[in-house]
Formats: sequence, C-alpha cells, structure tokens
Amino acid sequence: MTAADLTDIITDNIASFPLTAPRIPEPEGAERRSFRTIWISDVHLGTKGCNADMLIDFLDRTDSEVMYLVGDIIDGWRLKKKFYWPSAHNDIVWRIMKRARRGTRVVYIPGNHDEMFRQFTGLNFGGIEIRRAAFHDTADGRRLMVLHGDEFDAVMLSHRWLAFVGDHAYHLMMKLNVTVNAFRRWLGKPYWSLSKAAKHKVKNAVEFIGKYEEVVARAAGERGVDGVVCGHIHTAEFRYFEHNGRQIEYWNDGDWVEGCNALVEHHDGRMEILHWADEIKRRIAQEGGDEAPASATAAADPAREAA
Repeated sequence: MTAADLTDIITDNIASFPLTAPRIPEPEGAERRSFRTIWISDVHLGTKGCNADMLIDFLDRTDSEVMYLVGDIIDGWRLKKKFYWPSAHNDIVWRIMKRARRGTRVVYIPGNHDEMFRQFTGLNFGGIEIRRAAFHDTADGRRLMVLHGDEFDAVMLSHRWLAFVGDHAYHLMMKLNVTVNAFRRWLGKPYWSLSKAAKHKVKNAVEFIGKYEEVVARAAGERGVDGVVCGHIHTAEFRYFEHNGRQIEYWNDGDWVEGCNALVEHHDGRMEILHWADEIKRRIAQEGGDEAPASATAAADPAREAA
C-alpha cells in the first residue's frame, strides 16, 4: 500500500476521517506523570482491536520531553480492505499532534503496517519527525537504537504473503477476543487475552518470540550501542543478551491492542514498562472506586504476560 493509496482512502471517506477537535477534549490542568521519554507502538488505529480509550487515558495522564512512535500506529493493511476510523482514533491523532505543537519532540518510525509513510523518511509533518530508525541517549549515558523491528522478522523478510495470511487470522482472533471479554465483563471478571494465551501455549510462537528478541539484540550489539527498543511482536519485555562480551539491553514497548503497554524513561535514566490497565486499577482503588475509561474495564492481563 502506498501513501497515494492511503490518501485515496482518506479522500473517499473524508466524512469519517476529520482531524478536527476531539470528541473528548484533553483535560486542562490535570496532573500528569512526567517522564523524560515515552515509547509506544502497535496502536493499530483503523482497526476494531485498538484499545483507543485506554490509550487516550494514558495520553491524558502522562507527559514527556520526547515521544517515540515505534511503528504500526496506523494499520494501513486493514484500512485498505475496509475503512474504519471512529472518533476515538481521531482523538489519539489529535492528542499526539498537540503534544508536538506544545514542544514535545515526537519521532515517528513507521512499521510494516504503516510502511506507506516510510517514503517520507527525513521529513517533518506537523512537528512530527519521520525516521526509518533513531538513536536515543538516556539521561545516564546509555545509547539505544530505536526501530520497529519487522526488519528482523523472518516471515516478513522471506514469506511476505504468509505475513498477510497471519494478519488476517490474527484479526479474526481479536474479534473473538472482543466477544469473549464482553462476556467476562458481564460476569465481573477481568480482561483475559485469548491471543496471548494462544501464543504462550503454542511452542512455535514462543520459540519465534525468543529468536526474534535474540536477533534484534545482536543487531544492536553489532552497531556498538548499549541496547535496542522495538515493537512489532506485541510482546512487552526487558531482557539482557550477551554479545562479544557485552550485555545488550533488549526493550520491547508492547502494544495497544492486547497488553496496553508503554515504555518510559524516568528523568534519571531509569527505564520501566508500564502496564496501563494495572495503572488504572490502582488509580481506581486509590480514588475509591471511580469508573474507569470506557474500554479500560478490559484490563490488561493480570499476570502481565506480554504477547
């Protein structure tokens, strides 16, 4: 899918794609958690699987000097097949662009699902820098390579047709996941990810994730950096890998379809993976049982497994 294809889709559906004032305005004067850096990826705007209300809650309660959008923010594969753009997805784009306007450095690294934007690498769109990859220096002096990660996916590299088949199967599973969790909420039970459970039960999926992490970390080591931040596999994770006698940090910032995770750097350089549904649960408990955002009742996996 090219940028022209996406432009045609947007033009044909312009009534459904207005980047106008948000449905729910960004709260003014609300207390926000301040970070030096935020990384998010795999939002998949344009799909029903996107946990948009949970991401809006995250954006309204956090701030940072730098924000990295680490690919698959918009799902061009799905939009090409069927246009879907509810107002909540518009709200997310509006909030990110507003951050850029108020001084946050926003770096967008397109992934395989939004690869149509890769041709604009090096340009600046509305204050958002488009890059193929980036290098980030933490407050305590570590150098991290930042990229989406599909470059190291053997399926994407060797069998692209299989990636499209897998994408179709994945979205069917996510539709079933919505139904299952609607029933669980009716029973008063917490969120449970069907796709996560399937991945962790299937040996080949577990082996693929482990191999992917190792290959990405090795690539970072070969480039002489201290670590890597990526997305792509919807698996929030932190691990160390050995490369030529050095320990290489591997960070995956997860996704906003299944796990609802973000990676953050604190002002002293310390890094942390946030599981936002857990954050919402704690906030509700502290505030005495106030209602969660519309979709946040689909809380992230209580075991915090990321897939």
